[in-house]
Amino acid sequence: MAKNILELRGITKKFPGVVALNDVDLDIREGEVHVLVGENGAGKSSLIKVLCGIYMPEEGAMTYQGQSYAPQTPHKAMDAGIRVVYQEFNLLSYLSVAENMFFDHLPRKYGLVDFKTLYRKTQELLDMVGLDISPKTPVELLGVAQMQLIEIAKAISSESKVLILDEPTATLSSKEIAMLFGIVAKLKAQGVTIIFISHHLQEVFEIGDRISVLRNGENAGTHIASDITIPEIVKLMVGRSMEEEYLFKDDVVVGETMFSVQDLRCKGGAHSISFEVGKGELLGIAGLVGSGRTDAVRAIFGADAKESGTVTLHGEILSIKNPRDAVENGICLLTEDRKNQGLILEMSCAVNTTITDLPGVAKYGFIQKDMERQVSEKLAADLDLKTPSVDQWVGNLSGGNQQKVVLAKWLYRNAEVLIFDEPTRGIDVGAKYEIYLLLWKLAAAGKVIIIISSDLPELLGICHRIITFSDGKISGELGREEFDQERILAMAYEEYIHDDASVSPGNA
Repeated sequence: MAKNILELRGITKKFPGVVALNDVDLDIREGEVHVLVGENGAGKSSLIKVLCGIYMPEEGAMTYQGQSYAPQTPHKAMDAGIRVVYQEFNLLSYLSVAENMFFDHLPRKYGLVDFKTLYRKTQELLDMVGLDISPKTPVELLGVAQMQLIEIAKAISSESKVLILDEPTATLSSKEIAMLFGIVAKLKAQGVTIIFISHHLQEVFEIGDRISVLRNGENAGTHIASDITIPEIVKLMVGRSMEEEYLFKDDVVVGETMFSVQDLRCKGGAHSISFEVGKGELLGIAGLVGSGRTDAVRAIFGADAKESGTVTLHGEILSIKNPRDAVENGICLLTEDRKNQGLILEMSCAVNTTITDLPGVAKYGFIQKDMERQVSEKLAADLDLKTPSVDQWVGNLSGGNQQKVVLAKWLYRNAEVLIFDEPTRGIDVGAKYEIYLLLWKLAAAGKVIIIISSDLPELLGICHRIITFSDGKISGELGREEFDQERILAMAYEEYIHDDASVSPGNA
């Protein structure tokens, strides 16, 4: 049996009104892939921050490579060989990929940056993670999945002894996930220890050696991956069994067409798209990262310019030139990048919740704090938002609870068309089920729900209908009675298999 590289004993971390970690014991073995799972707010993020020197625990002790370990700063942890790839990115958008990759140790020659060496080393890392982009590309031009792979490449470049991956697959396609797992296998073979945090329970068995479950800030148990099942993990996570992960309600009947998009062409796009959604319908949008699905909904919302096309609600053509126009016409978009596009991190949950309709909490032109707090506390309770107070800064919440605040602000706006781009990214299995219940409640109220998700089982489990995007166009459409995972994947890969007529939109 491999020896322990990290040992935690009695680790306790408290915040005002919250015990984030309570007497946690944990052993991490040298050269293993140790999976860490738990609901949002279970203590995973706090544990990571203790390991990498962001938080100092009030009680307990840690041992690393047989020596006492108590990093005072993240730099101390990195110097010791412990590196974290966070779910939320830490990249400088106006610098190039190469400059971000080696920002803290740029290669130099004669006192100046050696760009030739910089670009060569960066290209080697990009090849390793399967990113086909130039090292000179500004990070601001990249998509979320590309930025995720760059963060992983950065961590690999530091030759860490312990690499902590926080939800690394949340934005990746199946092909990119397979490549990431190959990278993890190579690092493990080199003796690197991997702490892998994920809400996708199926994948933890593909990659993990042992699994530890956190619940309410405590270690609910550590098990060899082959000795435990998904239902058993879920029961440890949420304290109860869950017979179904997904939820489909047959009693919610789809009404007449309420929302339609006709001949929409994104700026610079080669294809136009058209689709309709009925009253009370959950429409899923599947496709690979970069297939054009996010570009399409951003154009509908007015966040990106469009070349042509019309958006119709209740038979009336809408004039949408910017997001404000969309919101005023009853259309809301929950973006995939909640940190940069969905929230104001240095403001409270209450402010973030009510910001979409300030007149609703104002009187004589002034914000009424009591009204603001009352509205936000009700939505926080409805969504089971884990926070000591709605006055808490959103930036201090876990990723899953941040997502709930984004949901709250659009629920407060009471929109008629709600577009969710990766709504359960970074959300644990218990909170996912709560969100599915919420989506069905909205559908039953006659809302139009459009869901973009990279989690195909999620779309299959909750949607009335699914359309697929490929190469900037709609490549297929299936009603619920036709749902088939392989067929949907084939339509998503349509641009690569033009010779297969069975997956063309006309045969879908």
